[in-house]
Amino acid sequence: MRHRAPQPTTLPAPSRASTSARVRRPTGATPRLQRAAPRKRAGRLASRGVILEAATTLFLRNGYVGSSMDDIAALAGVSKQTVYTHFADKPALFTQLVLGNIEIVEQLVPTITRKLQDVNDLERDLCELARNYLGAVLQPQVLQLRRLVIAEASRFPELARTYYERVPERVFATLASGLQDLADRGLLRLEDAQLAAHHFVWLILATPLDKAMFWGNALHLTGADFDRFASTGVPVFLAAYRNGGQRAVHNRDLRRRIRPVLQLDTPK
Repeated sequence: MRHRAPQPTTLPAPSRASTSARVRRPTGATPRLQRAAPRKRAGRLASRGVILEAATTLFLRNGYVGSSMDDIAALAGVSKQTVYTHFADKPALFTQLVLGNIEIVEQLVPTITRKLQDVNDLERDLCELARNYLGAVLQPQVLQLRRLVIAEASRFPELARTYYERVPERVFATLASGLQDLADRGLLRLEDAQLAAHHFVWLILATPLDKAMFWGNALHLTGADFDRFASTGVPVFLAAYRNGGQRAVHNRDLRRRIRPVLQLDTPK
């Protein structure tokens, strides 16, 4: 009797339904390529500060016209597309740079308020306030930003006005309020506190600021210079605004005290 060899078992071909079941992802699953995208996007968002830092360096050094978006992207180490992710165009970036660099006010306003509230010795304490004010306003980067805003005022008139309102005008208003408090205490005699605030500022600031705006980085001021401007400007202010008999200051002594403030050495 002849035996037949066993036939190989043939498995049925998988149906379309079973194949689909094996490759179908659970609902809500995300392909690997899509999961990588948020990490790239997060990198772009995190680069905003780097772009602003690069823009600040170039705008302050080269001016608005002399700085391009290509240059800013290169210095920041990002693509030009990344720059435009954060800022619609060059004017938008410039505007953000200017408005983002007014933190000097957030430091100076509380200082003015505190020092005018704590006045005991009028001349000594006003001289200390004057030195603090000069040290804040005459910082090199603050001066560079001031030059830049003034230079571009015709191109960005609204921005220039906004900067003035948020920085110098706010400081004047804070100073005027503090001086009025001193008048209410009987230490000063004021008819217009706002005008008195302008007189105080420009008596101590006019000479160094005017020279710094023209001389640029060639003018190097020291703490001794700030002491000199403060100690010669404040007595002139008090000669006009000190209350009662204390207001009288001998003219010859006053001239002797203010003469050195005009003698700034010209840079070599």
